[in-house]
Amino acid sequence: MIEPRKTFAIISHPDAGKTTLTEKLLYFGGAIHEAGMVKSRKSARQATSDWMEIERQRGISVTSSVMQFSYSGYHINILDTPGHQDFSEDTYRTLTAADSAVMLIDAAKGVEPQTIKLFEVCRMRNIPIFTFINKMDREARDPLSLLEELEEVLGIRSCPMNWPIGSGMDFQGVYDRNKKNVELFKRHEQNSRRILPVFQDEQSDGEVHSIIGESLFEKLAEDVDLLDIAGDPFDKEKVDKGELTPVFFGSALTNFGVQSFLEYFLELAPAPGPRMSDKGLIEPDHSKFSGFIFKIQANMNPAHRDRIAFLRICSGTFSRGMTVQQVRTGKKIKLSQPQQFLAQERNIVEDAHPGDIIGLFDPGTFVIGDTLCEGNTGFTFGGIPHFSPEIFARVRTKDAMKHKQFHKGVEQLTEEGAVQLFTSTGPGAENSIIGVVGQLQLEVFQYRLRNEYGVEVEIQPLGYELARWIKGNKKPDELNLIQYGGSLLVKDREERPVVLLENEFAERWAKEKNPDVEFVSTSYD
Repeated sequence: MIEPRKTFAIISHPDAGKTTLTEKLLYFGGAIHEAGMVKSRKSARQATSDWMEIERQRGISVTSSVMQFSYSGYHINILDTPGHQDFSEDTYRTLTAADSAVMLIDAAKGVEPQTIKLFEVCRMRNIPIFTFINKMDREARDPLSLLEELEEVLGIRSCPMNWPIGSGMDFQGVYDRNKKNVELFKRHEQNSRRILPVFQDEQSDGEVHSIIGESLFEKLAEDVDLLDIAGDPFDKEKVDKGELTPVFFGSALTNFGVQSFLEYFLELAPAPGPRMSDKGLIEPDHSKFSGFIFKIQANMNPAHRDRIAFLRICSGTFSRGMTVQQVRTGKKIKLSQPQQFLAQERNIVEDAHPGDIIGLFDPGTFVIGDTLCEGNTGFTFGGIPHFSPEIFARVRTKDAMKHKQFHKGVEQLTEEGAVQLFTSTGPGAENSIIGVVGQLQLEVFQYRLRNEYGVEVEIQPLGYELARWIKGNKKPDELNLIQYGGSLLVKDREERPVVLLENEFAERWAKEKNPDVEFVSTSYD
C-alpha cells in the first residue's frame, strides 16, 4: 500500500522561527534525534536544513531544502524555503511543487512584509494555507487582534483550531476546540505532554481551574464563547480553496504545540492533486509517470562539484533506472541514481509516488520548468515564473585566465535560478548583466563564484530598478525608449527581449510611447 503523501512548504518572514519549526517536525517524525536551539550565530550547531557554509556563517537560510520523513502512516515532504526576502524567487519556485503551505507568524510581530509577499504567491495558486502562530511563550499580541490582522492584511478568514491560555511569562498552554481539552505548557519541561479535559464537567473544570488560575480560566471561557458565537466555523471546502486558514498557537523552540499541530495538519492537508498541463489536468493516478523540475542546485557536495535537479512527481510511479522523455528536447533519459534528502544527507530511492520530491543527477541536461514523462505522452506542465529583479549589475572576472570558470559558474548559478542573466548587445563578458532581488543575493552570488568556482569577480552596479519582458509584434530595435541611461534593451537567457528601466516613471513613459507593446513583469520557463 502506498503511504498517503503530504507535500508542503513553510513560509514566513525572517526570524519568525521557520527553521526551528522545521527541525521540530523532523524531530517528531524521527528523522533527527535531537531537537534544540538552531540558527544561533553563537552556537556551533546549525540547522539541519541550512547546509551551505554561508548559511552557517550568517545564521540564515538562503536556499530551499527538501526533507522527507514518515509519521503515523504518512509520507511527508517538507520544502523548507529561505525566509530572507532577497531570496524570495527561490521560494516562489518551490511553492509550485507544494500542495499546501504552512504560514508561520511571530506572535509579537503579526503579519510582516515578507509574509505578505509569499502569501500572495500561495493565493495565486489557491493552495491551502495552515497558520502556526509562534513564540506564545514570549510577549505576544492579543490573539484576537492577530486573527483580525490576517483578515485585514491578507484578506483570508481564519478558524482557530486551538486557543492560547495567556502569553509570555503567563502562558499556560492551549485549548483544543475540537477535542475540548487543554494541553498544558511547562516552561522547563520540553517534550512532556499533559492533556486535561475541560468544559465537560465540574471535576474537569475544577482541575484546570486550579492549575491555570481563576483569571485565565475565566478569560479562556469568555474567549471560547466568543469564538463559538462570532468566529468562522471550520469548513474543509474553504480550507482546500485557500479561503479559510486553520490557526494553531504554540512555541516551536520549546516543542510546545508542534506535535498536535502536525497531527491535525496531516489529517486536514490535501493529498497530491491533479496538475494542469497544456493537455489539460493530469491526475495523480494517471497510469504513466510524469513530473517537473522546479529547482536545480549545484555543488551540494563541494567535494564532488555535483549538480542536482529536484523533481516533483505528479502522476504514475517512478522506478529507479526507468527511461523517461524530456519533453522540451524530445530526448530519452535514463534516471539511474534518484535520491531523497534530509538536507545534505542523501539516500538512493528505488521508487517514488505522486507528491514525492526526488533529486536527479544533472550533468547539465535539465533546466527549471522541464517536464519529464513516461512514454511519448508529450504534455508539458505549466511554466515556473521569473519575477522582475530589483538590482542589476554588470559582472566580469578579475582574472582574464579564468574566463572558462567564470562562464561555467555564471551559467550554472543562472540555471539554478540563483540570479537572472541578461545580455546586452556586443560580445564579451563585460556585457553579462545579472539581476537579483536584493543585495544579499548579490553577495551570495559573489561568494559562491569565489568558493565553488575559484573566480573573483568585479561587479558594477547599474541604475535600473525594473525588468520588463516585451510582448508584441514590434521588433526590439523599433521600440521608442528613453535614451541617455533611462532604459537598456537586453535579452534574457532564452533570447527573449527585455527592457531594463530606471524607475516606474521610465516604465510609464515607455508604455505611453509604445501603446502596441505589452511590458510584463513576469516570464515563464
